[in-house]
Order: sequence, then structure tokens, then C-alpha cells
Amino acid sequence: MIDLNGQIPDLKGMSAEELGDLCDTLRSKIVDTVMRNGGHLSSNLGMVELTVALHYVFDFPKDKLIFDVGHQCYTHKLLTGRADRFSTLRKLGGISGFPKREESVYDCYNTGHAGTSISAALGIAKARDIKGEDFSVIAVIGDGSFNNGLVYEAFNSVSQINSNILIIINDNHMSISPTVGSMHEYLEELSAESEQRAKRKRHETIFERFGLSYDGVYDGNDLGCMIQKLTAIKAELKKRPIILHVVTKKGKGYLYCEENPQETHGISAGQAVSTEYSAVLGNTLTRMAEEDGRIVAVTAAMTPSLGLSQFFERYPERSIDVGICESHAAVVCAGLATEGMRPYYAVYSTFLQRAFDEVVVDICSQDLPVTLCIDRAGISGSDGETHQGEFDLSFLSLIPNLTIAVPKDTDEFCRMLRASASFGHPLAIRYPKDGFETFGGGDLQFGRWEKLREGGDCAIIACGERMISLALEAARRAAESGIECAVVNARFVKPLDRDMLDSLGQRCVVTMEDNALIGGLGSMVDGYYSLSGKLIKNFAYPDEFIPHGSVGELIKKYGISVDAVCRYIIANAHR
Repeated sequence: MIDLNGQIPDLKGMSAEELGDLCDTLRSKIVDTVMRNGGHLSSNLGMVELTVALHYVFDFPKDKLIFDVGHQCYTHKLLTGRADRFSTLRKLGGISGFPKREESVYDCYNTGHAGTSISAALGIAKARDIKGEDFSVIAVIGDGSFNNGLVYEAFNSVSQINSNILIIINDNHMSISPTVGSMHEYLEELSAESEQRAKRKRHETIFERFGLSYDGVYDGNDLGCMIQKLTAIKAELKKRPIILHVVTKKGKGYLYCEENPQETHGISAGQAVSTEYSAVLGNTLTRMAEEDGRIVAVTAAMTPSLGLSQFFERYPERSIDVGICESHAAVVCAGLATEGMRPYYAVYSTFLQRAFDEVVVDICSQDLPVTLCIDRAGISGSDGETHQGEFDLSFLSLIPNLTIAVPKDTDEFCRMLRASASFGHPLAIRYPKDGFETFGGGDLQFGRWEKLREGGDCAIIACGERMISLALEAARRAAESGIECAVVNARFVKPLDRDMLDSLGQRCVVTMEDNALIGGLGSMVDGYYSLSGKLIKNFAYPDEFIPHGSVGELIKKYGISVDAVCRYIIANAHR
């Protein structure tokens, strides 16, 4: 086994046997680390040979390498002087699970969402040409990302921008869900062994019409083949932009990963027993669909992660996976709703950002009964800045006609879903990945909050399970110091429950939310109470991007802890 000691290995000086040993070492290192820390496993195992070949042939960091999405960059990190820190992968203060310019000169572009790599590569290459510099620019993009509309906007600009780049299609037939759509079927036809060579040759011209020279299909896990092919292409890049089509095996080298690519796409580190909100979503929507033929589930290439596998199996005619096309999914939901259906669009908070315009114009301006089921809202943890769900309350709260709900636990989430079918207007329900507690409570009425604890000295207004749990504990501790706090479940951030706000006679008010401060619950409460003379303190995330780390570590790091809230209440409740 090759010793990865944190130095940058001299790949160009290695024999074929040594390079093979290096690939084995890289795989073992990735598996060992991901099983301890969590992370993306099968996608990285499939990328080992291709990444080693790229580093053997090209001259990084002079040449520029951009990974679409970016979660398949582990081999790249191990080869660029970060092997000695790889044990800190996705840990607070450790290295990121995605490319990060702040981390290394070898990471030339930060990625985290699909479809951006080709546009970024064109921009970098154009800057190179304007400055008269000489280096290669490579974008590595998976077949799943090929569903994303940004890719075709970039293709449309290849001839116009007129800068040579290499686009490598890493075709492993998978994103998080099995890849869907016409372009996937097209790539399948290109990569299939077929006697219809003339037909395949005609199909290849689709890329040439965009100004790209197509070369494929090759085995991306054949290291020798990849080195030979990339060496030839490196010289050709001086003349024209090229698209190289390779097929890799997701999970390569580890049988369980190869046979279970969906289950091993993302691995979670060990944690306390919990109920995932996604499981509640899937079970509840499936039961609702038995009674209501209008229920339709829509997702953007995230079916199993969002808990919808059972629904898709039972009601395929009412199940829509559009691939990695979040904006498109929102408009499909709007179209469904105009014809009397009740669409439920399940999406991670971080990916909903990509559909903001469509939520505003297509769903909310038409006041359509679309329910946005926003998973991984708030701090999502170890995937870092591009995946934290800290903005949805802020960017959704400004949209007219939209009601925003934040359940305090999985039971309340289930009740919100059931009530949503007859609501008749746009609705967003945001929730974290895991549910650990249930708090009980009375009837659910849209726009109405509930008081979970009485207390005359201070009012704590909190939304979401994480913050409700912290608020109740802070109130309990404050009571030990003789200060009684009311705890209010602000389960509807929009509209605010004005009657509840008017009824709170406490001068000291604290707000708590798993969201950025600007534009969130605290900002809205501040505005409502602006002339009241109340003493208000908002506990939320500051105006910055939140790095990777565990949820608990990050909440504490940014001052939203029981200790911090309790200290403030004790110091200010009687002012």
C-alpha cells in the first residue's frame, strides 16, 4: 500500500503497478474515513481511477479542475496534500466534503449544487484567454446533473464564449435517485454496446452542434485507458472544446457499495435514535393518497432521501421525479394545481433556493394550492455552506399569499400535512432531518400559535423542534433562579399570530429560530413590536455562511444554546 502522509505524491514518476496500489490505498482511506465521519461514499469510490488519471496527465493547480456538485472530490483532496487531515473530513474546523477555495489552491471553484461546473469552466477559460495565459480547464459532471437546465444554457454559450474546455461526463447511471429523463436515455444509448454504430454516430452530432467535439464511450475505471485518452485530449484542447464520455461504477471496489449505490451515496455518522421527518412525510402522504385522488408527489431526483419511495411504488401515476431540475418541478406543481390536483413538492431547503422565482411567480402569484415540503431546514450539519438550510424562512417570508408552517415535532407535522389538503393556498412546511421529541399540544388552526408553558417574567417565542426543545429547557433552568418564562410555539411564521403577540404582557421577549436572523421570525417579531417598548433579544444565525460541523456544535458556536438563552433571561427579565 502507498503511504499517504499528507505530501503530494509524485504520480508522474510512478509505475503502472504503483498507480494501481495507490488506487487501492485511496479506496481504503475513503471507506475508513466515511464510515467514521459520514459522507459520500459510493460516488467517491467510483471516481478513484478517473481522478488519479487526471492528476497524472494534467498539472494542477496550474490547470483547473471543477467538480460538478463536488461531493465526489475525496480522491482529489487526498492527492493534493490533505491526506494527513483527511480524518477531520466534515468535522467542525476540519476539511470540507466539497471543493473549497479557502482550503487549498487545488480547489479552484466552490461547488455544492448540480449543474454549475460547465458555466464556471467557461468563465475561467474565458478569463485565461483574455489574460493571455496558458492552462487547461476541466469540468467533471455526472449524468444525473445532465438533467439540469444550467448545463444546456452553458452548452448554448460554448461557441459564443469561444474558449476551449474539457467536459468529462462521469456516467454512472445514478444521482441520489436513479437518473431519469430523455438526456439520461440518450447517454444510455451512447454508452450501450450496440451493433447500430451508424445510429450512434448520428447521435453524437448533438454535442457537435453545440461546438463540442465528442469522444466516447470509455471505461472510467480503467486507469491505463484513462491516462492514454486524457494524454491525447490534452494536446487537442489547444484547438477546440472537447466532451469526453466515460462510464464508471458507483461504489467501485466494494461489493456492497456496488450493489447498493443509493443506500451508500451518503453515509451518516452514528447518532441518537430518531424519527426522520421524511419517513413521516412518505407515510402520511401515502395514507392521504388512499383517500384523496388529487394528491400528487413531486421531487427533483431525491425520492428515497425525501421518504417518497413507498408513495412512488404505490401510486406511480401520481408520482413525478423530474431529475435535478428544481425550478421545473415548481412549475409542474403549479400546472397540476391549476387543474384541481393537490401537489406536494418535497425538496431540501438548500435546493429550493434554485426555484425561488418559480415559487414567487408561478405558485404564489396565482395563489395555487401547492404544498412545499422543505426538508433539512435549518442547520443541516456536515455538508457545510452550500447545504445549510438557514435561509428559507427569510426568502419565503417576503412572498405574498404564502403561509409558512414550522411544526414543533413529527406529530404536528403529520397534522399539518393532513390539514394542508383542504387549505386551498400556497403552503410551505419546513422541518429538520431528524425528530427526537414530541411535546403534545392541542388543536391545529392555520395562523394560530400555541402556548406550551406559562410564565409572567419573560416570553420565549420559538419555532421548530430544535428551538422548542432548547426554549423549554432554558425556561426550566430560569425557573430554578426564580424567573418564570412562557414558551410559545410559533408554528406559523407567516402570518404572525397577532392575537397571541398582543396577549403577551411580558416586557422581556426572546425569539429563537433555526434560521438566519435577517428576514426570519425574529425580524418579523421585532417589526411587530417596534413601538411597544418591549425588550427583545433574537437568537438566530448571523449574517454569514455557516461552515460544516455537527448540528449541536454549530448551534452552540453561533450562540443559540440553553446556557446563552438562560444567561440573557436571568440578566434581563426584571429590567
